[in-house]
Amino acid sequence: MVALTTAEQSRTRLMDSVRIGTTDVAVVPGGRTLAGQKSLPVWSERILVVLPKDHPLLPRNVIYWTDLLNETVLLSQRDPGSDIKELLVSKLVANERRPKIERHDVSRGIIKSLVSLGLGISLVLEADVGANFTGVVYREIQDGSGPSRIGFNAYWRKDNENPALMLFLDLLAERYPSPPSPIDG
Repeated sequence: MVALTTAEQSRTRLMDSVRIGTTDVAVVPGGRTLAGQKSLPVWSERILVVLPKDHPLLPRNVIYWTDLLNETVLLSQRDPGSDIKELLVSKLVANERRPKIERHDVSRGIIKSLVSLGLGISLVLEADVGANFTGVVYREIQDGSGPSRIGFNAYWRKDNENPALMLFLDLLAERYPSPPSPIDG
């Protein structure tokens, strides 16, 4: 019998639990493979802008990173907030033109509530759209090459021989196949 337990924790806590062997696999946004670990890219998600219902950008179906200049961007300190902040800073490199970024130690749901109150805008992953919040609207954010995305990876210890883990990794590899490398033809 296999017992499946899920946990939503910070990336640091999840990766620590993989490192010490209390968790078999962690699926987290971005990240780097640490010594003694293996990883498998699994999926990516589009980044969306969360706007209050009366925001001037609302008529646009697509919003560009440069449209965020002079905005107050509300982000959670929880994952994937740091990845989104890094991406935002990299897209708008000039310090004097960056939006004001406010980090809050609250859930992404509370951030959406703050947006609905008109305290700023936010950036979320497309999986966050499932939760219905009154007073907010989602729009895709793009740069010149299309939608902006954040990738997720599965991480596990190289020395983990749990047969259930191997079956799960096989399932992930089948569901999210990696593109062939250039030498594969």
